[in-house]
Amino acid sequence: MTRKTITILAAGDFPRREGVLRLLDEADMIICCDSAAAALVASGREPALIVGDLDSLSEELREMFASRLRIVTDQETNDLTKAVHVALEYSPRQIHILGATGRREDHTLGNISLLMEYQRMADCEIDIISDYGVFLAARGPRTFAAVPGQEISIFAFDSRLRLTATGLEYPLDGVVFDSLWKATLNRAAGREFIITPSGNAPYLVYLCNPGL
Repeated sequence: MTRKTITILAAGDFPRREGVLRLLDEADMIICCDSAAAALVASGREPALIVGDLDSLSEELREMFASRLRIVTDQETNDLTKAVHVALEYSPRQIHILGATGRREDHTLGNISLLMEYQRMADCEIDIISDYGVFLAARGPRTFAAVPGQEISIFAFDSRLRLTATGLEYPLDGVVFDSLWKATLNRAAGREFIITPSGNAPYLVYLCNPGL
């Protein structure tokens, strides 16, 4: 059986760029986080599932998609995490998360940091994509495709982790990840770069959309 590509839509900024919207149109399944369903329907698309405590979903959409609701009332996790758990039930090949950034900055930071937790849970590729770029969670050595001159930022949340890189303009050797800014605003020197960590702790790579 072919493993699905699932796109999760959260309730942040709805994408506008054609390439990002294509991730909705080409997905095998769209899962909406609660009120994000309203933005999806307004765009002329429909969710396969709507997940969350559904406290902010309109009565109209509750009735329209009654058979597609997955009510999860766990107050220890946010709706995005609930949606990721549901997506993993389908053993997907890839999960794209849209709408995880914008509007509230605290939600944006929380969602981005959760990406590393999702990477620990998933046995598939999982990323957060906006109109401005893509966040990828990784652990261990990894090669990333890039465009020469593309802006790159790297984040880690374990100050013991050390990273080395080839293919970036500025070296990562000696960077202590005790603050979020420490390895930001780098650039790709060519069409790929390689990051090699000192341990197995996850790290995040942000690739800015070329031309922005």
